[in-house]
Order: sequence, then structure tokens, then C-alpha cells
Amino acid sequence: MVLSGNNQKKTEYILNSLRNGYNVFADKPMAIDSKGFEKLKEAFEVASNNKLLLYDIMTERFEITTILQRELAMSPGIFGELEKGTHDNPAITKESVHHFYKYVSGNILKRPAWFLDVSQQGEGIVDVMTHLVDLVQWECFPDQAIDYTKDIDISSAKRWATDMSLSEFKEITGIDSFPSYLASNISHDTLLHISCNGEINYNIRGIHARTSVTWNYKAPGGTGDTHYSIMRGSRANLVIRQGKEENFQPVLYIEPIKDDSTYESSISAHFKKISAKFPGVALYKSAKGWSVKLPQNLAEGHEAHFARVMKNFLEYLKNKNIPAWEVPNMLAKYYTTTKALEIALKDNNR
Repeated sequence: MVLSGNNQKKTEYILNSLRNGYNVFADKPMAIDSKGFEKLKEAFEVASNNKLLLYDIMTERFEITTILQRELAMSPGIFGELEKGTHDNPAITKESVHHFYKYVSGNILKRPAWFLDVSQQGEGIVDVMTHLVDLVQWECFPDQAIDYTKDIDISSAKRWATDMSLSEFKEITGIDSFPSYLASNISHDTLLHISCNGEINYNIRGIHARTSVTWNYKAPGGTGDTHYSIMRGSRANLVIRQGKEENFQPVLYIEPIKDDSTYESSISAHFKKISAKFPGVALYKSAKGWSVKLPQNLAEGHEAHFARVMKNFLEYLKNKNIPAWEVPNMLAKYYTTTKALEIALKDNNR
């Protein structure tokens, strides 16, 4: 069973599919609230008992700058050790900015009206945030299992809305009026409030992390969705930027903490292992250190990442060799997002 689309009943569909003997390959998010998380826990138990595979689609693990950020973080000669960080200055930060109005293959992307209903799509803190929380675990603790019952402590979470006019709604959905299921989120009959933005500050095995997702209506001309990520090490920071200077394409930077004359020879020596593993990857001097240049064959588009995730799923399905850390880390990921939503909702109601 392959599941994607409306998320309102997705966890229920996952659980019922597994109860009926189907392996499940599901798009994120697999749960959009705490009740859904409890069902998801049961789903993984059913999958284990029936020797079935439940797996979600984490395409961002195949973005090459993220892969290289992870690889460099495992090189003490370049990165040092991951800092512990603080609430105000996390060791790892991931920020994602998205837009409702966008062009795909030369046309305005038409979105279903339910995509703008958080009870069906899920709030931003449990939807797109899934990718960011997954990457925090995947990069900070490679190939290690996270136990959500003791390894994760959420210190704060918040949510906020993006407002969309009726004319903007028409532009991206092709529908002339707001559906009745959106009524509770509409003011003055013409303004839709969408709780699609969120931020989580949390501690994972002693490491302070921050993830945030923002949805704007439309990107400024010539720009698009952007991703920012920093991992702070004792020797250098590893930073992915995707701004104007990078022509809105993700670029990975290595920025030393100290002005150390020996660091340049050290980075050159240790980077040889990276370039041997990823032929064509090279270092170039930048304002604060070095940027990592990619050969054309490694700069894949997002659509190619879906094929890579599918390949993993089929291998695990055929060979019964899903890594031992994958299931506990899926649980940890969805615990983090759904618990953060629970906290943010409580704080909003105080």
C-alpha cells in the first residue's frame, strides 16, 4: 500500500492496511496529532508482529548538500565535535521557507482546497517539520537509535498563521469561494487564517536543536522555497544557505571557529576522504572559510530523490534488512512533532 495525499485519516489507513497484511510505504506525515501518534505506535507493533514493513518517504536525506553536511560532521579533523548548544544558541538549527503560490513545469501549481485546512493537511509543525526533525536525528546521531521516551525533551514550541485573501485562494485552487469546512478559520468572509507555521526548541540526547517552518503566500520574483541549516562544531560550523548570494540554490559552507593557520592544511588533508567518496566535490575559498562545490552529476532535482527512497524501501522489503535504528527513529520523529503541536496549542490557549 502506497499512501499520499490528505492526511486526516492517513494514520487510520496505515493501521488498517497493516492489520490486513499489507506492507505500507507512506508519504509524510504519518501522524498529525497526538492521537494519531498513539495509532502510529500501534501500527508499528502490528507491523512487527506480522513481519510487515512500514516506512515513510524522507526525500531530504538525499539532498547532496545535506548528505555532505552529515559526512563532514563525522570528520573530527574538519568539524571537531558537535557542540551541546543552548536554547538561545542551538547546536543545530534547520529552517524551511515555503510558498503556496509557485510554478511547477511552467504552470501555477493548483492546490486542493483541503491542503489549506490544517485538520486535513496537518499544521506546519507536524507536516513539513517532519523532514527537519528527521534530519536532526539523521545528522547528529548517524545510524543510532533514538528512544523518544527518554532522549527527547521539548522546551518550547509555537505556531502562527499565514493569512490568505479570497482572491489568492482562488488563484491557487481555482475555486471561487471558501469551502464550508474552512469556516472556523475565516474572518470578514474574505480572509483565511492558516496555522501552517511553527517552531520547535528541544533537547535530543543533550544536544539543543531548533527547527522552524514558515509558509508565505508567494516568493519574491526570481526566488523560491529556501532551506537554511547550521551544525555548530568545536572546530568549524557547517552551514547550508540558499539565498540571493547562492542564486537561491543550496550551498554548503565550512566556516572555522578560530583563525588558525594550521586549519587550512588540516581541512585539505581530511577533505580528501570526502572527495574520494564523492568524486568531483571540491573546496573553494569563501568570505568566512570554504564553500563546497558540486559536480553536475550530484546536483539532482527533488523528484529524483523519490526514486532513491523507493529503492531503499524495495530493498528493505525484499531483503528484510531495514536498519535497526529506522523504526525507533520514526517513532521519535513523530513523537517530537505531535508533542510539539500539543505544547504549542496549550500555550496558545493560555
